[in-house]
Amino acid sequence: MIFEYPWLLLLLIPLALLVWYRMFLQKQPSIRVSTLQPMSESGSGHRGGGMNLPAWIMVAAGILLIAAAARPRLGIEQVVIKAQGIDIMLAIDLSGSMQAIDVPRDITTAEQFNRAMKSGELKNRLDIAKLELVKFVEKRPNDRIGLIGFARLPYNISPPTLDHAWLIQHLEKLQPGMIGDSTGIAGPIASGVSRLEDSKSKRRVIVLFTDGANNVDARISPIQAADVAKEMGIVIYTVGIGSNHAIAPVSTPFGTELVPVEGSYDEALLKNIAATTGGQFYRAYDAKGLAEVMDEINQMEKTVIEQPKFIDYKEYAPLLSGIALALLLLGFVLDNTICLRLP
Repeated sequence: MIFEYPWLLLLLIPLALLVWYRMFLQKQPSIRVSTLQPMSESGSGHRGGGMNLPAWIMVAAGILLIAAAARPRLGIEQVVIKAQGIDIMLAIDLSGSMQAIDVPRDITTAEQFNRAMKSGELKNRLDIAKLELVKFVEKRPNDRIGLIGFARLPYNISPPTLDHAWLIQHLEKLQPGMIGDSTGIAGPIASGVSRLEDSKSKRRVIVLFTDGANNVDARISPIQAADVAKEMGIVIYTVGIGSNHAIAPVSTPFGTELVPVEGSYDEALLKNIAATTGGQFYRAYDAKGLAEVMDEINQMEKTVIEQPKFIDYKEYAPLLSGIALALLLLGFVLDNTICLRLP
């Protein structure tokens, strides 16, 4: 609660002085009589003090009128959030190599490995990527985010959308090898550029995840695709997934066996693609590394949020004025009826 004109509350001082004067200094109307005995025996009339009930009611009315003139207000602060999101295309490798499992360095025995597999602590590269992408999407509610899966060819799963629940639902359905085993890097870049070229967002980004080297002979090279993205003002972040301490399931005549595999993404190419567009290359050796990469990208790509504030005031002056006028009327009526006092 605040007063728009608090200095008007100083009027309470002369009002208090007036009350003090009426009570202690002002002489009451009187007449000389020889004795007060008849009056004391009759018990009629008003006694003592210079302020009766109507006077006190009018004093209360005066206090309320002064408070109303000072304009009391209760302010409720309102914050309006205007978010200008960015458009992001996530391109994720769906080749068969994404079923490889990157084993942390602290797991050194078969017993530890089997225990980690049974508990769900160890997941394949794609499952880890899906978990981190879900977290990434959930942290960016104001951004339009799209999804591309790729192997030999790109597969457009979702255009940039604010319907993140629908996007996550389709992301969780992805499986390694579902659209082939080759890795074509140019295709998802070109597809992402195509999805973003008509975007009116001031910031457009592609984040490409892969654990393999480009082995598809496309009509344009990955660098040519990156050049097109640069011309369109689209930034590309590249993420190389995997380490040299990994195993992958391989079918054999005796069933599925886990065999050691090495990381095979082309770091030089991924760095070149990112540098061409003003982006950055990241290494994600395992689940922890990928989580750190996604957090860093999330911090770098900030959504513009404006938070203008305004205060919605509720005025109490009309209410106080109404009560004061009612009290004045009540005091006037009482002073001229039941509280009428004759000298």
